Amino acid sequence: MDFLNALVALANFVFIPAIAYGSQLALGALGVTLIYGILRFSNFAHGDTMAIGTMFTILVTWGLQALGVSFGPLPTALLAIPFGIVLTSLLVLGTDRLVYRFYREQKAKPVILVIVSMGVMFIYNGLTRLIIGPGDQNFADGERFLISARDFKTITGLDEGLALKSTQAITVVVAILVVALLFWVLNHTRTGKSMRAYSDNEDLALLSGINPERVVMVTWIIVAALAVVAGTLYGLDKSFKPFTYFQILLPIFASAIVGGLGSPLGAIAGGFIIAFSEVGITYAWKKVLAYMLPESLEPSGLVQLLSTDYKFAVSFVILIIVLLFRPTGLFKGKSV
Repeated sequence: MDFLNALVALANFVFIPAIAYGSQLALGALGVTLIYGILRFSNFAHGDTMAIGTMFTILVTWGLQALGVSFGPLPTALLAIPFGIVLTSLLVLGTDRLVYRFYREQKAKPVILVIVSMGVMFIYNGLTRLIIGPGDQNFADGERFLISARDFKTITGLDEGLALKSTQAITVVVAILVVALLFWVLNHTRTGKSMRAYSDNEDLALLSGINPERVVMVTWIIVAALAVVAGTLYGLDKSFKPFTYFQILLPIFASAIVGGLGSPLGAIAGGFIIAFSEVGITYAWKKVLAYMLPESLEPSGLVQLLSTDYKFAVSFVILIIVLLFRPTGLFKGKSV
């Protein structure tokens, strides 16, 4: 029974949260890797694109809730996501036309576009705080838990309870559907094949008759959709606060680089590597070890390698190690 209690505790505090968090990071990293692979620059505004896209979704969610519209046991925000995607797509396409397009036509070096994206990041961040405020915003509704710790204890008779939040299950299901749709688009549609050809060899793609402006437009729309979905899922699962999305830019970039910039499959793998590393290293293992070890060997301390306040330091250390020893990432993407 102690072994089962240890497994339940591990699932409750490490495995399930890391799966949900990894799904959110993977969706965010996919947006970063698409921009890097196709438009050839690191988009530092991606975190705040997630923030402003989530803000649009929240505003529409509040509007739907005010009209009495709900999605039953599911969050109303899921109904608002398409509206958030449309608004965010218009925003990023307008930004591309007004800002990035000029530098693209001038054949500016990638580092210039990186600096420009940092300026866009601050503008997006300021707009988000100005419109919705800098504090936490609650927009979650519907059922909170699929199963509560108390119900699990009653059903199984174990001392340790397992709680599965509905937002965690929704995150995983939506992430699987979105990733499957993205890979289908990239591999089985003419637009997706054009994007891949443009990413592999821009000059050859242009000679083949591929319209670069169409590729750029579709790329931004896909990135906007990924940003809105990732940001909304993160906000539902945890909370929405504009500055938080600026902070998660580090683990998102770490995910993309660990997997291999430019590799969609690498972005997904990197997201889960970073998530499990952050959650595992900042988890206090005392409870699990207490179940597994004899009473005489039970630890007196928390057995926590790092406080949760320093979880982003884990991403930073992993990022540095990968940049030093394998800059192309696990799936041999483009060198950083």
